[in-house]
Amino acid sequence: MLVSTPIGNLHDLSPRGRDALATADLVLCEDTRHTARLLAAVGVGTKAEPLHEHNEDARIPHVLAVLRAGRRVALVSDAGTPLVSDPGYRLVRAAIAGGLSVTAVPGPNAAVTALVLSGLPPLPFLVLGFPPPRQAARRTAFGVLRAAERAGLAATLIWHEAPHRLRETLADMADAFGDRPAAIARELTKRFEEVRRGSLADLARHYAAEPARGEITVLVGPPAEQDPEDLDGRLRAALSTHSVKDAAALVTAATGLPRRLVYERALVLSGRDRAT
Repeated sequence: MLVSTPIGNLHDLSPRGRDALATADLVLCEDTRHTARLLAAVGVGTKAEPLHEHNEDARIPHVLAVLRAGRRVALVSDAGTPLVSDPGYRLVRAAIAGGLSVTAVPGPNAAVTALVLSGLPPLPFLVLGFPPPRQAARRTAFGVLRAAERAGLAATLIWHEAPHRLRETLADMADAFGDRPAAIARELTKRFEEVRRGSLADLARHYAAEPARGEITVLVGPPAEQDPEDLDGRLRAALSTHSVKDAAALVTAATGLPRRLVYERALVLSGRDRAT
């Protein structure tokens, strides 16, 4: 059973979540010390064992054997909903493949909590975990997302970030996505909860001057409805006077987008326009 745990406020553990932890034969967790404090706080004495990104594969056979023996296993992360930016996916996939029952106790989630407090469009949204820690990889990842937006993606984007990297990450986001609406949610459900809203440029300036502390979620609103770098618009204009191959080459050169992405989109638009 996947059990969501508080992201800060212990009162957010649901009665069903507590019962699941109390009736489990084993609780799997990222950090046994962290989870031991939670279990003690809610009066649960179930044994906890570690399952994290470094030992998950090695632990799967043992956990599956425990489940096949009819024992109950609860999986938690350090905070929030298991598997979302946390370990457990490989174990769940193996349990499903083995025909074992997998259920979940829903509950706190930092990304969704931040989203509903942000004032940004709630649907659709895309949760992307942590950005790459190194700047070159981070900028590349943001560039891939920007290319997807030019191809039609329009969603509120959500990341988690470490406080010591927030300043550089916001600067890279402002460069990649432009001066669009964004929000920083910090220490959600805790005593010093804060949600700061503004443009990416404003937020980058603020956190350059005042370093952030605590658990941080970064949200960036979708691009404007009329994107000046609209891929479909560029392709349709080029397709009106050029072949698919030549139109794709022209737009690739003009936008710097991946050649394959542009060519495949040109094929789709060419077929769609002929059909209509």
